[in-house]
Amino acid sequence: MTPLRRRMIAAMQMRGFSPRTHASYLAAVRDLARFTRRSPDTLGRADLQGYFEHLVIERKLAPASVRLSYNGIRFLDVQVLAWPAVDLDVALPKRPRRIPGLLTRAEVAAILGACANPRYRAMLTVCYGCGLRLSEVLALRVSDIDGER
Repeated sequence: MTPLRRRMIAAMQMRGFSPRTHASYLAAVRDLARFTRRSPDTLGRADLQGYFEHLVIERKLAPASVRLSYNGIRFLDVQVLAWPAVDLDVALPKRPRRIPGLLTRAEVAAILGACANPRYRAMLTVCYGCGLRLSEVLALRVSDIDGER
């Protein structure tokens, strides 16, 4: 294990990062080193710019993957190498917005009709009718219902 890798692991442990974050950030720095064939502490702005262009254009990575790599490399540069700031002019791809499909009345009726348990059918009806999340439906109490309205 290289001294730079040890320093990065120690910095992440000191900040309480999860094991999954450790693995992701280390993989981002490792991939950068493989791409440039140089140690990450010797790279300049142009090298980093080229690497991110490679991720977006050639590897066609998802926006979340590019952001993860960016954050891992930024952590190395700012926290481990103590560089003042990483001012990369990286145009991170935008997250695609997905509009959820709406159910037809027949589809909603079929879902509610397929539910044999009256308790679950009531929960589904409240969830759909009020636009609640599952956790919100599960947290509902009788006192939350305004019977007058």
